[in-house]
Amino acid sequence: MMNSSRLSNELEAFIEYISINKALNKQSISAYKSDLYSIEVEYKKPLINIESNTLLNILSKYKNKRTLNRKLSSINSFFDFCYKNKFLDEKTKLKSAKVPKLLPKFLSVEQIMAGANLCDRSLWLGKRDYALILFLYATGVRISECLELKKEDIDGEWLLVRHAKGDKQRLVPIANIAIKAISEYLDGMKYDNDFIWCNYSGKKLSRTSAYKIVKKYLGVSPHVLRHSYATSLITGGADLRVVQELLGHASLLTTQIYTHIQKQHLSETVQVYHPFAKK
Repeated sequence: MMNSSRLSNELEAFIEYISINKALNKQSISAYKSDLYSIEVEYKKPLINIESNTLLNILSKYKNKRTLNRKLSSINSFFDFCYKNKFLDEKTKLKSAKVPKLLPKFLSVEQIMAGANLCDRSLWLGKRDYALILFLYATGVRISECLELKKEDIDGEWLLVRHAKGDKQRLVPIANIAIKAISEYLDGMKYDNDFIWCNYSGKKLSRTSAYKIVKKYLGVSPHVLRHSYATSLITGGADLRVVQELLGHASLLTTQIYTHIQKQHLSETVQVYHPFAKK
């Protein structure tokens, strides 16, 4: 039986490893320690000596699958460490619970325009806010990509996304309404800055500020506009691979989260227009 006032030797070594070798932040280290040490305290024995079936029994009380998988991840990381350091002869790994994919939140074009029209476009910052909202919805770019854009990246009705995820570039068409809004905003800019999106003092707009702008008028994060862009394309009949290219997804699997929207739209269309739906 172990002393319940201290970590087992193996767990202490693991905490030292993730603290020094992996240099995890304090919050992550605290989460690992809490997840693992609580089991040792409950069973009054080193975690390394607790059987898999017992651990699964402990974890079965967590009904939230995300919480369950976080704790499973902590346990598996610990056992992987023990195996690599020869504290264990066999590698132990507990299977994660299958977590249902969360459906992406999105807004309709009517909701987006209703929020955008609240911007006071008699003011330069109001023109910027209006243009930013329309631009995010018109292009589906990530907010990180959006804030790195320079004036030279817009060529007519095309946007060159240079700072895309994975250091890839892609071309995205821009709707005329968004181009017009950006032109009006830039025409009123009194600062000399290569970046498109600027704050009140002419410096590049921060991610926090962009979040606050979208939240103020639409009540959502900028990423919801990216989902809204994809949803509009899918329900409009766009091919999934085209949407993948426009969003800059490396894998089609990432884009397939939107297929449920496509199916729902098709189902609603049949319900409205097919004569058998009314029988």
